[in-house]
Parts: sequence; structure tokens; C-alpha cells
Amino acid sequence: MTTTRSAGPAEGPAPGPGLPGLRGTEHIGFTVPDLDQAIDFFVRVIGCEPFYELGPFQAADDWMAAHLGVHPRTTMKRLKFLRCRTGPNFEIFEYAAPDQNVTQPRNSDVGGHHLGFYVDDIAAAVAYLKAHGVRVLGEPTVRTSGPSAGQTWVYFLTPWGMQLELLSFPGGKAYERDTSRRLWHPAAPNL
Repeated sequence: MTTTRSAGPAEGPAPGPGLPGLRGTEHIGFTVPDLDQAIDFFVRVIGCEPFYELGPFQAADDWMAAHLGVHPRTTMKRLKFLRCRTGPNFEIFEYAAPDQNVTQPRNSDVGGHHLGFYVDDIAAAVAYLKAHGVRVLGEPTVRTSGPSAGQTWVYFLTPWGMQLELLSFPGGKAYERDTSRRLWHPAAPNL
């Protein structure tokens, strides 16, 4: 399926205040209960490419608390870097800590989050996930009004309960009619 986007000037990031030299999001880091399970899921099911691994690491002093804001006796058991096509890289951690919270946050919880994956054909992607035994939450939602009109999305869960999302808007979103600025899009990363 060919992805089309509404036309707009090929502009860079909007000028203004902010971090000097900011280019974009290089990686997203998150912690999982079992790194091998997470690597298998993101590589085999999602299609990410594995890169290098680090660990273990534990400091005898307060380095972990001072640099990462975690319990001083925390052990970073392992971490793995993955690349997921044209989006940001993933830095996936497995930790052990005396005060570790092992409950996966929901979207409504402080610190709740999800990762959104753009796909060209959401129906094909949903069918693929279901064929791989992935739990899809409900049916795809189609936006027909508001600034996100033209977008279809649906949430799904990793084997450990982390929320992920599929989304697609091959004809663009309604907000694009009112501005030449564009949100970053993996199918047109330079717009």
C-alpha cells in the first residue's frame, strides 16, 4: 500500500526557544520484567532489529541514586538497544532493586505511557498481531472529526502487559489543512 500525505513545505523544526542543537528523539528507554522475553517480542513480532547489549552494573556507592534516581543498591541486570525501522531507538532495561515496583502502569497512572507504531494497513497489522497471539484491546477506532480526523488506532499489549498502539493515517490528519507545520511521521520523516 502506498502511503500518501497531504502536501506541505519541507520545513525543519519550528524555530524558537528550547535545547540548543536539539534534533529529535534518539531513543525511548523503558524497563521490562524479563529482557529476553521483551527482545523476542520486539524482534520476532514487531520487527525491530537488535543491536548491542550492556550489563550487569551495580555501584558500591550512591552512583545509582545520584545518576538515575533509584535505590543505591539497584542492579541494572542488562540493557539492549533495538532499532525499529525509522522511529526512535529503544533502550530496554531489566533491573533488580530492593524497592522495585513490579506493577505495569496503566495509561491513567502517573508515569503511564505507551509506544505508538505507525503502520500502512491497520487491518492487516491487527490480523497479524492476533495470529501471533497478541491481545488487541477492542476494535480499531476511526477518527472522523477533530484535528485527528483521518486517523485509525487500536491498543494492544505485550506479553508482560505494557501498552502499545497501532495507528495509521495514510491520507494525513485534518489538522494539516490549517497549517503548513507537520507532526513527525515515519512515512515522511523530512516534512
